[in-house]
Formats: sequence, structure tokens, C-alpha cells
Amino acid sequence: MLCAVRGSESGGFTRWLYIAKVQLSHACHARPVVEGWFTVGVLSDGQIRRLVKIQPFEEAVKRAGKISYGVSSYGYDVRVGSRFKIFTPTPRTGQITIVDPKSFTDDLMVEIDTTALGIDHVIIPPNSFALCETVEYIEIPRNVLVICVGKSTYARCGLIVNVTPLEPEWRGKVTLEISNTTPLPAKVYANEGIAQFIFLKADEICEKSYADKGGKYQDQDGLTLPKVD
Repeated sequence: MLCAVRGSESGGFTRWLYIAKVQLSHACHARPVVEGWFTVGVLSDGQIRRLVKIQPFEEAVKRAGKISYGVSSYGYDVRVGSRFKIFTPTPRTGQITIVDPKSFTDDLMVEIDTTALGIDHVIIPPNSFALCETVEYIEIPRNVLVICVGKSTYARCGLIVNVTPLEPEWRGKVTLEISNTTPLPAKVYANEGIAQFIFLKADEICEKSYADKGGKYQDQDGLTLPKVD
């Protein structure tokens, strides 16, 4: 994938996004990169190994009966860990409440640790969601932005994975949100693949990274509820 961006004197941006294989060079020649433009490329498997700290790092091999994970051609498939917080509409107080991003409380969640319980999955109720964490610890380079897409195995069952972009120099375990959009209960398997991270590398280093601004989710060591500065 190649994204070419042209800056204007007013400070705005006009963006063109090309999605093509490298072999389709004519797509690149349709609007050549010239002075005043810069490109944003996607890291390959080899570049991910060299440039991005991922622990533990796994190769993409077939694992019988498991949802795939590990490095791929142009991304990395992360695993969901064993800790989950599953949303419940009835808080422990037994009262009626609302979801407030500025005051989100643990009272709305049921916590499950599959390792402690000796099970390999959790069940998300219909039209509900769960918060969880990646097995992997990740450190994002200063010139890289990461976007997340759910794995097709879950997407085809109506389960959607949502993660906001991982900003330059963010580090930690990623908190994931998994939504069950179906009218039926749905299984999510711990310690197996859940989503793919795609690493976008810019030609120019950002002026201020997530570490520079002291982001509130920096160095999170696992599942973290919403925070407001």
C-alpha cells in the first residue's frame, strides 16, 4: 500500500491513497511522487522483525485447531490473552446505570481469567462486548503508526475487534474491545489469534510522539479501562 500526501500552503492536506501490490507499478506512475510529496509505506515481515519490538514474537506457522497468529507478509497477528472484562448492563449495585466514557466503572464488568479457571474461552453475551488484552508487549518506533483490523475468522461470525491507532513511541500491552453484534452468545478463544496490526512507516519523523506528550495509556501492562486526563 502506498499513500502519497501533498501539503498546501494553507496547511491543509490533499490525500491520495493507493492500494496495490508492488507489481502493479503503473498504479504508482499514475501520480508520481515529486517534490512537495512524501510517501507512507507498509512494513514487510522482515522490517517488522528488525524495527518493531514485539514480545513474544511468533512466526506464522500452521497450528492445528488454533486461530492463526504471528508475523505475516505485511503485518502481525496478535493473540488475545487470558484476562477479560465482559460488559453487563446490570451493575453490582443492582441499580440502573448508563455508560459514561468519563466515568467508566468496574461495576459494569464481570472479570474472567481463563488460566485461573482452567478454560480456553469466554462467552460474550448477545449484543454485548468484552475488554481484553494482547499476549504481546509492543513498542512502536517514532516514525511508525499502527492500525488494527479484526481477523476474518471472527468477523465472519459477527464479532468485531476495535482498537484505536497505536501512536508513535507508544509501548505496552494493547487493550482490545471485542463486540458481539449477533443475537446469540459467542465464544472467544484465549491465547489465540484475534486481530492483525498493520505498521505504517512515514518518511518524516513526527514532531511530537505519544511518549513526548505523556499519553495516559503509556506503559500499560494489560487490560485498562477508559481514562480521562
